[in-house]
Amino acid sequence: MRVRGARDRGSQNRWFLRQLILGAPVETDATRMCELLVGLPDVNVLGVIDEAGGPLIVRVETRGPTPGCPGCGRAADLKDRDEVTHVDLPVFGRQAKLRWLKRRWRCLHCDCAVRSWTETDDEIALDGRQVTTRAARWMTRQVGGHGRTVDEVAVDLGCDWHTVNDTVLEWGEALLAADSDRISEVRGLGLDETLFNRTGRWRTQAWCTSIVDVGRGQLLDVVLGRSAAGPARWLAEQPAGWLDSIEFGVLDLSGPYRATFDTMLPGAHQVADPFHVCKLANERVDEVRRRVQNQTLGHRGRKHDPLYRARRLLTKADECLDDKGRTKLLGLLQAGDPHGEVRMAWHAKEVVRSIYDIGDHELAIEFVDRLATDLQDDSCPNEIARLGRTIARWATQITNWHRSGLSNGPTEAINNLIKRIKRIGFGFRRFRNYRIRALLYAGKPNWPLLNTLTPARIR
Repeated sequence: MRVRGARDRGSQNRWFLRQLILGAPVETDATRMCELLVGLPDVNVLGVIDEAGGPLIVRVETRGPTPGCPGCGRAADLKDRDEVTHVDLPVFGRQAKLRWLKRRWRCLHCDCAVRSWTETDDEIALDGRQVTTRAARWMTRQVGGHGRTVDEVAVDLGCDWHTVNDTVLEWGEALLAADSDRISEVRGLGLDETLFNRTGRWRTQAWCTSIVDVGRGQLLDVVLGRSAAGPARWLAEQPAGWLDSIEFGVLDLSGPYRATFDTMLPGAHQVADPFHVCKLANERVDEVRRRVQNQTLGHRGRKHDPLYRARRLLTKADECLDDKGRTKLLGLLQAGDPHGEVRMAWHAKEVVRSIYDIGDHELAIEFVDRLATDLQDDSCPNEIARLGRTIARWATQITNWHRSGLSNGPTEAINNLIKRIKRIGFGFRRFRNYRIRALLYAGKPNWPLLNTLTPARIR
């Protein structure tokens, strides 16, 4: 045992010598090593309390000269010391708390209005907060950036759910306010709704609107409601120069969003999302199929009914059908569509889809105008005539896609990220919580900026 210990000491000495030769700083003082592990500047580590089954409690005090009185500037006198405990980051796999021995100072001069005050150090913890500054930043990154639940982070740190949630909201709002580059010049602005929550006895749906820069795929903000009022109010708060830079407004055949762009961005070209145009055509085909099914057989679709068996093939793109699928579809239509109404609706849907095969904008305008007129012909089913009237009303927005090439795809992708936050949180009841969490997770804020935020800006 003695020989092995000698070898260990020899190896340790050689390691220290090698570090000194390489120029790497090596700290051997036990107190200084403890201060380095704590990782806070200008503090003295007074001790560590290690209670069985509890968190590590690190007792610290600040070091520095005696401060002057904030009222008269003369030297202050130490009045008392108060111990304040803050939630800190885990250390070596254990929960930890920082117990700060804060000094209370007093001014001994009778003519001074300031009697006493307590020292503050925002690098350790903000005044009146229950968590250290570094723990607050870590919470915000874990919950906001990595999409962890508030409860998971609270368990890791050994604190209350409300402590973590309040901290994330406070620091998250500060980060979003400081990140001025997040809302830069926008070429195409997209609007789309997503479900916020269901409230009340009858589970009434409450919606919100995502405002997205579709060119960069950047979530700009989330506003409550899916009417024109919310997005219009948000746009009214933006600078006039920023609004003038928007060339296109992308929407999904929504009347309220159309009114928003008409009112707030009259100079922007509105673009109807191609996916929703094709989706509308597919819905009309399905409506015709269900109506014909009831008229011919007197009941809803059943397993062996021809039109019910063709329901998926009818909404499938024609180029995605192989010979077997096309033969099956035509056979089912021949068996279950005696007057050819479903077949006509299917052909109309494919013609609507072919709008996006046209490469020239002027040609697309002519094509859409003639298509809208043809679909309203008396020979077409009522559902297809409705489709023709809708296309006529939105003809300009539909053909503007050929000018811009923009769609609401990035908006839908961001809504999917927002829904993930809603799922892991098991729903939200407060819109403020929902908005901040959505913007931190899906809004791509400048996370390195979080470490440079000054506490004065947060308060």
